[in-house]
Amino acid sequence: METLHVPCAPYDPAQVHHVGVFTGEGVGVEVVPVAVALLEALAAASSRRFELHEGGLIGLPAKELYGSSLSPQVIDFAGTIFERGGALFCGPGGDRFVYELRRQFDLYCKFTPIEPLVEAREAGQVRPEVVATANIIAIRENMGGIYQGSWEEIEIDGDRVARHRFEYRESMVRRIVDVAIKLASRRNGRIHVVLKPGGIPSISSMWRRVAQEMTEEAGIELAELEIDNAVFQLIANPGQFDVVLSPNMFGDVLADCAALLLASRGLSYSGNFNDRGNGVYQTGHGAARDIAGKDFANPIGQILSLGMMLRESFCWPEADAALRQAVRETLRQGHCTGDIPMPGHRQVGTAEFGRLVRANLERLLAAKAA
Repeated sequence: METLHVPCAPYDPAQVHHVGVFTGEGVGVEVVPVAVALLEALAAASSRRFELHEGGLIGLPAKELYGSSLSPQVIDFAGTIFERGGALFCGPGGDRFVYELRRQFDLYCKFTPIEPLVEAREAGQVRPEVVATANIIAIRENMGGIYQGSWEEIEIDGDRVARHRFEYRESMVRRIVDVAIKLASRRNGRIHVVLKPGGIPSISSMWRRVAQEMTEEAGIELAELEIDNAVFQLIANPGQFDVVLSPNMFGDVLADCAALLLASRGLSYSGNFNDRGNGVYQTGHGAARDIAGKDFANPIGQILSLGMMLRESFCWPEADAALRQAVRETLRQGHCTGDIPMPGHRQVGTAEFGRLVRANLERLLAAKAA
């Protein structure tokens, strides 16, 4: 099956799908169980077999106990899941968990879909007619740049000095541009690359040169935007974008900003990949500790990241489509969480929204089986 990155193998009925689950911290303990319950419903209605493995502590709780947000135990656990052909399904992990996990397993490529739900267009701060034009895949390079540098704080001449060193190798740029070209060739043949030539001259120059050379050879249209203008344009005129490619930190900024088009960060999600086909799936909203434990968090982003995992890592696009349909039906029925209030909708908590989605999912699956 054709996927965003590395094609997955056709489904083998004898295969067991292994999923490493990290509940994470903050609202993770509320939204991850919602998604896991939906996975159980999908598996019960199919011949597919899933084995879920609890991955233990990540993020700040892990750092407090083990001295690192990515402990050796979690590294071993993740490696075992990947060796079994499985994927990691993550709740929020703070400190440097995500950056170290990406570095450990060379998860250099991050896809963030910006595909607003029709049923949530009225919920956000951006005009619905603008939101309606958005259909974007943001591609972020994870292995270079400022997030993967080295740093120190020292004293020089009686003054404290903070230093941070980072780099991009041309090989890194070439492989992520290649990913963007392959995706753009299956979509609308257009890539926007986001740089900052005046502020980061050498890295921007390398990215521009490589992107121009490779897209010209591939027959792909290329446009360049500086990061500050890109953030503005992304919200003001999202319809101009198709595939958006950026270095590490710029990709982080753009993805969070783009959540405005989705109505809430609670609907944002992504997948991180390497060339071995390993995938890590997560939301884009972080731990949201200010609302943790209040039954307020929106589980849609976690649900959609589950769908992405089933499609990309387990070659099950039908499950992804069913999850999306169940979420949309729940919104159409007039239910929403408190972060996306809409006229005529009843605001419900995390757990109840999850139960409503599951009820719709089970009804849809039963109707399909009939």
